[in-house]
Amino acid sequence: MEAATVVLEAPQHLALRRLPLTSPQAADVVVDIRWSGISTGTERLLWSGRMPDFPGMGYPLVPGYESVGEVVEAGPEADKRPGSFVFVPGAQCHPDMRSLFGGTAGRLVTPAKRAVAIDRGLGESGVLLALAATAQHALAGRSAGTALPELIVGHGVLGRILARLTLAAGGPAPTVWETKPERRNDADGYAVIDPDEDERRDYRTIYDVSGDAGLIDRLVQHLAPGGEIVLAGFYEARPSFAFPPAFMREARLRIAAEWQPDDLAAVKALLEDGKLALGDLVTHRAPYDRAQQAYRTAFDDPACLKMLLDWSGSK
Repeated sequence: MEAATVVLEAPQHLALRRLPLTSPQAADVVVDIRWSGISTGTERLLWSGRMPDFPGMGYPLVPGYESVGEVVEAGPEADKRPGSFVFVPGAQCHPDMRSLFGGTAGRLVTPAKRAVAIDRGLGESGVLLALAATAQHALAGRSAGTALPELIVGHGVLGRILARLTLAAGGPAPTVWETKPERRNDADGYAVIDPDEDERRDYRTIYDVSGDAGLIDRLVQHLAPGGEIVLAGFYEARPSFAFPPAFMREARLRIAAEWQPDDLAAVKALLEDGKLALGDLVTHRAPYDRAQQAYRTAFDDPACLKMLLDWSGSK
């Protein structure tokens, strides 16, 4: 068995290749992927060669952890059956490649328990479940009595989902900072402003999803005494901050890491109840055989919130 697959052969060198897949085992499923998303956070770092060292890191590698498709084969011990529509948060089924994260391909083999059954009606927006679960994890990690986000830094897909989850949780409308004018649009129920225009200095909770490791000092200046800064993005550089201003405010710093199954379940429930919408966040699409151009657009065009690869016809 083989599949059309995106391979990062080296930084900024991408190829589309047909690769062999590992043989499915008794508890595995084979999934024909319909859409996969391109992450402008972690995959940008893989593309540029600036990704910090992680287990499985190296080239050549198969990127991607935002794939949805249909189960076409299921082992006798699998808890999914053929015809199930599933979200696959990456896979390790390419024996000749490093798989960090292994999901950008037209077909995947994965343990059935790793594939998450979702409503087929989600369609292409199902690729956003990983980002939605990431935002939910950042919220779920706050201490009892801690305010929901009052300031969110960054109005990309993750920032938009975080703002929507804040409203869905009953919080007051957050303020969102965005430096790119192209991304200050489509706010629904909250304000998006240029950071230079914000004179407020009493935010109790600031959630940063920008990935800018040098931003903490500026955030401290806008923090209320005893307030919390949550680092919910991914940072290639070493975050640092000046101690005296943070000391004067008794600032708290929290890091939100990778989402967990409970976060994904919470997001699924919100989607099913109509309390969260993701359908308008996909802005760009490309057929799988134009992956090279799609990656460049995803990383270079500020108007591109989320780029999808369409794997139709790749089998």
